[in-house]
Amino acid sequence: MLRSLGDPHLATEFVHVGGTNGKGSTAALIDSVLRHSGQVTGLYTSPHLSEFAERIRIGGKPAGPVLLEDCARDVVIAAEREDASFFESATVLAFEAFRRSGCETVVLEVGLGGRLDATNVVDPHATIITSIDLDHSDYLGDSLEEIAAEKAGILKAGAPAVVGPLSPGPLGVVVSRAAALGVSLDVFGRDLSVQDVSVGVDGTRFIYRSPDWADGTRVHTRLVGEHQARNAALAIRSLERYDSGVSGQNIVAGMADVSWPGRFEIMSPRGEFWVLDIAHNPEATRTLADLVSALPLPRPVVLLLSILGDKPWSQMLAPLLAISSASVFTIAPSSPEERRWKPEEALQAAAGWPVEVEMDFGRAMKRARELAGGGTVVVTGSAHTVGDARNLILTRTELE
Repeated sequence: MLRSLGDPHLATEFVHVGGTNGKGSTAALIDSVLRHSGQVTGLYTSPHLSEFAERIRIGGKPAGPVLLEDCARDVVIAAEREDASFFESATVLAFEAFRRSGCETVVLEVGLGGRLDATNVVDPHATIITSIDLDHSDYLGDSLEEIAAEKAGILKAGAPAVVGPLSPGPLGVVVSRAAALGVSLDVFGRDLSVQDVSVGVDGTRFIYRSPDWADGTRVHTRLVGEHQARNAALAIRSLERYDSGVSGQNIVAGMADVSWPGRFEIMSPRGEFWVLDIAHNPEATRTLADLVSALPLPRPVVLLLSILGDKPWSQMLAPLLAISSASVFTIAPSSPEERRWKPEEALQAAAGWPVEVEMDFGRAMKRARELAGGGTVVVTGSAHTVGDARNLILTRTELE
């Protein structure tokens, strides 16, 4: 498909970001810094929350409909000829949109895995692997080492790589792959670090250290959580190794300016307090639960939950239920029908906890709001759940 369009993926420079959790936030942080340095940037992420154009951002904004429609006219011909998947088609569409927009650097998030992902056709200038945990085991493998091998498939000879804090088994796999390719590898905790991390509802502050900043520099990002300090550190080190030409001032400003909806996003329309987070695997839900427990959010905390049925939802429940005064299980209307969980089964698994089931999403949101009163409703489980809730909160549809 790309060859038939004149190889649009060869027209720009790329930073390739993979991992189980944190890759979208890390990609958004890099994009923000590059924009603050004056570059014309592209950002490709998935999934979207509300509209498809969110996946393809140019200069920090979703691609415009005219551009996408013009590109799609050419892409659809190639997609139909090759019987391409949705994600393959979307990726080619993104490359073409970035080329036509004159993007200088594109930050590219892996869709699933790495080695066989549609994004893995690029020759990146730098790569990042944020984290490795059990997810998509039916595609990537049943062990952390097998998953690490898939994610390490984005490493390329000549492109420096940065990896997050990995356990010894997965780290060994990544180190071996990097050595085989002659890739220069920086490891979080060894070659870069964060110190004095302070997390609040207004974001995260920390001191970043690396060989380039041995004395450390103070950084603030509006993204909330200690894990976001680690993501920011990976982003900064990647920019240092990429030799992107950005200044320390650009880095500090870009980190402070980033916005990434659906990642511990706090919304408070009309004095109501909502926390929206797309946590969709056990590691992410544990991180979310820890944040809710640690931060001074209005109490009580009520959970609004809809998880896809092919996720390990039984492992995701306990940490979320433990930090909630009450919970409402529902189904996000935008979730694919064949992937929807069965809230009644989840209710049985949550026996002993104060849980209600409301299949209608709008009524479920209203019920969660009633139970929370002046407290906080935490909406989570999937990007579908957060996107649907976010739309209703913004439009007030069905919530009056």
